Amino acid sequence: MQGPSNQSRTDGGGPLAGLRVLDLSAYIAGPYGCTLLADQGAEVIKIEPPSGDNLRKYPSTLEAESRAFLGVNRGKRGLVLDLKQPEALAVLLRLVESADVLVHNFRPSVPERLGIAYEQLREVNQRLVYCAVTGYGDTGPNKDKAGYDQVLQTMTGMCTLQGKRGGPPEILYGSVVDYYAAALVAAGVSSALFERERSGMGQYVGVSLLRSALTMQSARMVWAESEPKDVGRDMRSGGITGIHPTREGYLYISANMPHFWQSLCEKTGLEALAQDERYDSVRKRAQHYDEIVPRLHAALQARTALEWEALFGDAVPCAAARSVEDMFDDPQVVAEDMVTNFEYPGVGRYRGFKHPIRFGTAPGRDPAAAPAFGQHSDAVLRDFGWTDAEIESLRAKRAVL
Repeated sequence: MQGPSNQSRTDGGGPLAGLRVLDLSAYIAGPYGCTLLADQGAEVIKIEPPSGDNLRKYPSTLEAESRAFLGVNRGKRGLVLDLKQPEALAVLLRLVESADVLVHNFRPSVPERLGIAYEQLREVNQRLVYCAVTGYGDTGPNKDKAGYDQVLQTMTGMCTLQGKRGGPPEILYGSVVDYYAAALVAAGVSSALFERERSGMGQYVGVSLLRSALTMQSARMVWAESEPKDVGRDMRSGGITGIHPTREGYLYISANMPHFWQSLCEKTGLEALAQDERYDSVRKRAQHYDEIVPRLHAALQARTALEWEALFGDAVPCAAARSVEDMFDDPQVVAEDMVTNFEYPGVGRYRGFKHPIRFGTAPGRDPAAAPAFGQHSDAVLRDFGWTDAEIESLRAKRAVL
C-alpha cells in the first residue's frame, strides 16, 4: 500500500513543501538537521523508540518537558515505534515507500541489524535520500564508538585552543559541533535531493561529528610542508579584539580594520595610539598587547558597556554582553521576526525561535511546537491507510505507542 501522494503535501508553503522526512535520530545533530528541513516546509515525522528520545530526559526547569527537546524538535509530527518488533518494522517500511528522506544517528553496526540499512531500504524506495549521522564516520577504528559533541571537541583540538595559553583545555558550551553537524545534515540532504532531480535516484549521505568538528576548523587545518608541528593555528587575532571590562558590564570589541581601530581610539580618547606606527596593524597590536590593553581598559571605565555600545554605533563593531533571555525582546530580533508563540501539553504557551533562513517567495508558515511523546501516532498511521482496528492491534502488540 502506498502512502499519501507527495504532490498532495504542499500545505503551508516553504521551498521544501511536499517533501516527507522520516527522522529516527535523537539528541541534537540529527533532530535539529531535520528541524531545519521542517523550517523550510518539509513534513517531518519524528519516530521515537518506546524509551523516547533521550533529550526528553535532560535537566530542565520545565516540569512537563525538557527545554532542549522543545527547542530542537519544533515543527514535527510524533510517532512511536518499537523497531525490535517485526510489526513496527513493517510499519516503517510502508512509510519509507513514499518518503523522500530518512535520517538516523545509529552507530554503523546497528541499522543492518534492525533491517533499516541503506542497502535494505533502497530496495523499498530507490529515490530515498538516506542520511546517517555518526560520531566518527562509517569506517576506521572508531566507527562504532559513541560520539558526542564535547568528546569530539576535546579530540579535535577545539578545547585546547579554547583554553588560555599554558592553561587547561576548555569546553565550548552550546553544543556547537552538534549544531554545525545539523547544518551539514540539512545541506547534504538538500544537495542529494537536488541531484535526485537529475538522476531520479536517491543516495547515501554521511555526516559525522568528527567531520563537523574539523569542518569548523578549516582555517586551522592547514599545515605547510616546511612548518613544524607546533605552530600557532589559533584564529583569535589577539590584541584589541576580545571582551573587555567597562564601568558596568563587559563589551566585546573588534577593531581589526584600520578605520575601526582609528574610530576606537578617537571615541575612547586614545588618539595618540592611532598615530603610533608601532600599533598600525593587527599583528603589531597583538605584539604590543601589554602596552595597549591597560590603557584601553582605563578608558572604558568611563562608561557602562551599554553606553559604549550606543556611543560606538556602527563606527566600531561591538556588543555589550547580554543573556540569552534578553534576545526574546531585542529590537533587532523582533524586527527580523525570529520569535513566535508555541503551545505544548503541560507547558502551556511559550515563546521560541523560528525561521533560521529567510525566503522571499516561499517563506512558509510559523512552525508548530515539538511533538509530545507519541502525539501523532494514530493520525500518521491513519494518513497511511491503517484502520482504527489495525492501529489498535499494533498497540496491543506494543509495536506502536
